[in-house]
Amino acid sequence: MPTDIPEHPDAKPLASQGEGEDLVDLNLDDSLEGDLQSVADEVASEYHTQIVPEMELSDSPEPFEADARVNLESALTEAEHQMEDLLRREAELMDQQRRLAADFNNFRNRAQRDIALAVEQAERKILLEMLPVLDNFDRSLGASYQDVESFRAGVDLIRKQFLEAFRRLNVEQLPLQVGDPFDALNAEALTTYADPNLPDGAVAAIYERGFNLKGQLLRAARVVVNRL
Repeated sequence: MPTDIPEHPDAKPLASQGEGEDLVDLNLDDSLEGDLQSVADEVASEYHTQIVPEMELSDSPEPFEADARVNLESALTEAEHQMEDLLRREAELMDQQRRLAADFNNFRNRAQRDIALAVEQAERKILLEMLPVLDNFDRSLGASYQDVESFRAGVDLIRKQFLEAFRRLNVEQLPLQVGDPFDALNAEALTTYADPNLPDGAVAAIYERGFNLKGQLLRAARVVVNRL
């Protein structure tokens, strides 16, 4: 059944098939195209108003930026506290260093005074031991002897007194005698001498006596060594 379709006022008549045209003209005129464009723009505007703000709110970086700012401020505050602790620790260490330097300086000065006092006391002790020997020498020079043997006996007594003073100062004479083997650790050879009555390498004469101080060599003896 044929249905009546209302015609658009601006619609163009279709070409008849009898005229040999197979195509249908579907082109819209300018007024209809403008109406469709306005409708599309309105729909897009509504969609942007309803949907896009929700997406912008959900994807907004502001909460993350706020959290990052809070974390940065917290890290900065912690760094400031650590810096204050380091500065306070540095001040404490500097104060300790100054105290240690002052204590060490006082200790050094006290040690120097103690050493100087010990040396002075040692010198006084030595001099006090030697002064009686000097007194006996003066008495010997002022005495009158009947013969050389009496003078010799007096000098021998002074020598024994001198050795006794050395003993009290922990100085001992090396027990070296003529005929003993030469010991390069405790004696120094000045020259050689040929004595057939002594073995080769023995001490032929003692020029200077050697001494030990508290068990350590104080002065080596100076001797003449026998060489055959």
